[in-house]
Amino acid sequence: MDALIKSLCQVLPAERVKTKLIDLVSYASDAGFYHLTPRAVVQPVNVEEVQALFTVAKHHQCPLVFRAGGTSLSGQCITDGILVDISQNWRGISIAADGKTVTVQPGITGGMVNHYLKKHGAKIGPDPASINAAMMGGILSNNASGMCCGVAYNSYHTLQSLVFVLADGKTYTTAKTDDYPRFEKEQPVIYNRLIDLQQQVAANPVLYERIRKKYQTKNTVGYGLNALADYTHPLDILAHLLIGAEGTLAFIAEATMLTLPDKPFKATAVLYFPGIYEACAAIVPLKESGAAALELMDRPSLKSVEHLPGLPDFFRSLPDGAAAILCEYQTTTQTELDEQLEGCNLLLSSLQLLHPASFKTDEYTRNFYWKIRKGMFPSVGAVRQSGSTVILEDIAVPVAKLADAVLDLQQLFKDFGYGNAIIFGHAKDGNIHFVITQLLDTDKEIQRYDAFLRSVIDLVLKKYDGALKAEHGTGRNMAPFVEAEWGGEAYEIMRQIKSVVDPNNLLNPGVIINPSPNAHLEHLKEMPVVEEEVDKCIECGFCEPNCPSRDVTTTPRRRIVVRRALQQLRKKGMRKEEKQLLKEYQYHGLDTCATDGLCATDCPVDINTGELVKRLRKEQHGRFANKLAGMFARNYKTVENVGRFGIRTLTFFDGLFNWKIVGRSSKALHKIIPAIPVWVSAVGKPPRNTSSQPEQPQVVYFTACINRLMSSQGNGKPTLQQTFLKLCKKAGIEVLLPKDITGHCCGQPFSSKGFKDAAMHTQVKAIDALLHWSNDGAIPIVIDFTSCTYTFIHNQQYLPAEYKEKFKKLRLLDSIQFLNEDILPKITIRNKVAVAAIHPVCAATKLYLNEQFVNIARACAHEVIKPAYAGCCGMAGDRGFLVPELTKGATQLELNELKNKPCDGYYASSTTCEIALTEHSGNRYEHIMYLVDEVSS
Repeated sequence: MDALIKSLCQVLPAERVKTKLIDLVSYASDAGFYHLTPRAVVQPVNVEEVQALFTVAKHHQCPLVFRAGGTSLSGQCITDGILVDISQNWRGISIAADGKTVTVQPGITGGMVNHYLKKHGAKIGPDPASINAAMMGGILSNNASGMCCGVAYNSYHTLQSLVFVLADGKTYTTAKTDDYPRFEKEQPVIYNRLIDLQQQVAANPVLYERIRKKYQTKNTVGYGLNALADYTHPLDILAHLLIGAEGTLAFIAEATMLTLPDKPFKATAVLYFPGIYEACAAIVPLKESGAAALELMDRPSLKSVEHLPGLPDFFRSLPDGAAAILCEYQTTTQTELDEQLEGCNLLLSSLQLLHPASFKTDEYTRNFYWKIRKGMFPSVGAVRQSGSTVILEDIAVPVAKLADAVLDLQQLFKDFGYGNAIIFGHAKDGNIHFVITQLLDTDKEIQRYDAFLRSVIDLVLKKYDGALKAEHGTGRNMAPFVEAEWGGEAYEIMRQIKSVVDPNNLLNPGVIINPSPNAHLEHLKEMPVVEEEVDKCIECGFCEPNCPSRDVTTTPRRRIVVRRALQQLRKKGMRKEEKQLLKEYQYHGLDTCATDGLCATDCPVDINTGELVKRLRKEQHGRFANKLAGMFARNYKTVENVGRFGIRTLTFFDGLFNWKIVGRSSKALHKIIPAIPVWVSAVGKPPRNTSSQPEQPQVVYFTACINRLMSSQGNGKPTLQQTFLKLCKKAGIEVLLPKDITGHCCGQPFSSKGFKDAAMHTQVKAIDALLHWSNDGAIPIVIDFTSCTYTFIHNQQYLPAEYKEKFKKLRLLDSIQFLNEDILPKITIRNKVAVAAIHPVCAATKLYLNEQFVNIARACAHEVIKPAYAGCCGMAGDRGFLVPELTKGATQLELNELKNKPCDGYYASSTTCEIALTEHSGNRYEHIMYLVDEVSS
């Protein structure tokens, strides 16, 4: 153990000092195009531990960088020193003044903050496209803005107070008046230097006016010198300098922000124009008509999202020079919205549109329009050359010159050979984003990028007097050009700010202030070709908040980063390191992946890392394992019967005298031999075989094999099958529950482990049975396990052609859909419960059933609690038995939300999920149909 690691382990528990090769490799990349491997990754949980880390960094003269969501695009959150991961233990939030202010810690995502503010009719000002993945530490440290926020509502202008820790370990807050004199007393050097700099700016009218002008539009180049013009006390100045400082001056521990009204009435349309000039000519009049958002998209950017389903028929045949504007109005009343739309339609009648405008108010369509716009940067990954890096830059120019700037950029793309480059941006603010794909594996390619970037800089600064970075921060790629934009005196002020606040240059060195004229070409990230399931990934990090293993081992993005690292190790012939990384990947990358596929739901190019994991698991299976799986699949009826007997026996002994003997013994054995599953005491004994054989059934009931093997209900409860039949009787629906259902399975137990042939055998066998029971598809089929429903639907793509045709005949309904559409309208709800907590399972999310699930709960309860952190529980069939730490970590945030909130019941729609939630919460989770039965007649 080297001296640095030893020191870190003295101030933090060893389990929160990550030094395994897989940790260092997977944290070496962020969403940008730079790459540095840290010496250690640490995870402090409070300010005291951060202070201790500052001491260690200073003692060892080792750089220290804070990383929250890792969605920064300019190399702000990578280091070859100590990487401080604050994504897990800094998620605090407190709402005050009826939602008018919100206090946040740096590890909570902006999307989650807005989720909590929504019930107060409020939201934070910054609204970056990455808001669901970007965390508040990065949003503040980059002075993020976004779609609607402009300049007035960015992080800087909506900050009320700040708590921060300086490099010497001292902590200050602008919320306490006592800290102002304390700051003067304890930090005389910083205090006096900031006064001098503030007076220097005030005494120079040219510089003062330059600062004022630069911050009338979006600008995040260098330090926020407007703090020297807006504030007089050094503590206020420093607090506002930290906004946009990209972690180079201090650690932001907490911020209180002023919120904005989240106007409830919204209307959104995509307006199509024949060219950029026509689109840009509409910006000012649309802005004056009250439009809250105006997002410009050129024709190549529209092409980058042509793969999305649901686009209008004409979308793919738009002319080459076409452009579009996503236009949205937001109001507090419907009347106001109607008035603004009336004015807009009158305006649009005088403009040249390729297609008539159609404003939509329903949330689904509006969200789809925004998905088009927000997905443009990552979607380039779908069309980029394998092995190339996606680079996104953002600039700002005067709105009146926006069209000319777009055309000039497009010409530069042609001059430098960037054929698939795209342009989009916040047209209302003159803010353009452009994306290029660049190989970085040869000197020639790097020189091409350098020449292109310098041409862009000349264009922006000399022709348009614009900003080189409008909202993404200076980072490493613009650090060499800060002086070119601001001039010598302003840059010298910035350099002095850095040197006086961080005199040892340990906080994120190389970012913002960097003496190297070629810093933008150093530490470039290569993107070697990897497995086809994930090769399109550009490491944006949008997937990470959905991953159940994010707080346990790793995330989809980091799993892919490691796959790329393995390729590089092979290329360099580093066999020892490759072997070590593969060994560590087994647990971190494969064993703890739930393969739930939720990573794809927020991925603009629909990358499902679980599909890769399944294939890698498949490749690990030898001939014997595949033969054994095949034997189990062919004899699944026997397997099921043996399983029922075994589970019945285990539940008997585990419950004997309430000793939990099976659970305790299995946990002890699991610690010695991890392959031995842990018995979960929440497992209920198998239900008795039940059947229903009416002469003229209206539905076929396919009760999943997992529901035939075990239950999530407590003693004395009717079985799930009995409850379903009871509900159908109340609704007057005749049900066929086949006598010969034993032995039939959707194939999920095999497909999730990579046994594709065995999974295929069980699915085709089940399809034949379902066709027989449903009279060749004439009768709809209801499935009582949502994961099973999803598996049938998802895995049909792998079926032989014959069975694809057979599958098309079947009408599969998940129990959620059946309850909502067929049961609720035909029964009477008499005794609603007071409060019901619900857990929409990941399969319901992927099947778009969550809205129906919530509707069922609301029909049966006066109050429905859906935790903000409700996501995949990590059970994934058997993961909770084999890797119990996965389900514990995956459910912790969700279950913490429910503490001290008394509920009458807890409901989901998949038995294994219910078991996991019951095990870790102590509250009995059960299928939603129990709630419907309880309150109905």
